Amino acid sequence: MTAMRQLVGEVLRARRIAQGLTLRDVSSKARVSLGYISEVERGQKEASSELLAALAGALEVPLSKVLLDVSAMLELEEASVDQIASISSIAPDVSVSAA
Repeated sequence: MTAMRQLVGEVLRARRIAQGLTLRDVSSKARVSLGYISEVERGQKEASSELLAALAGALEVPLSKVLLDVSAMLELEEASVDQIASISSIAPDVSVSAA
């Protein structure tokens, strides 16, 4: 299962790119170092609630929407894990790997 910090990073990166913003743009607006934002986007750093609020503000999106997007991605991932578990219980000799 993907770590929550990776899903948060994916959502933030997707929103930044969709708006045509660079890391430098977001860094300047959020007043957070470019390198730290990059690490958050790559899922290497866990973002605090204050950092998430600053990044959401810089992206001009409500923090609740960012968290809803993360929640939706997590729900999809959980569904695929449940599906794999279900297949494994029906056919235990079948090898299925999660991507």
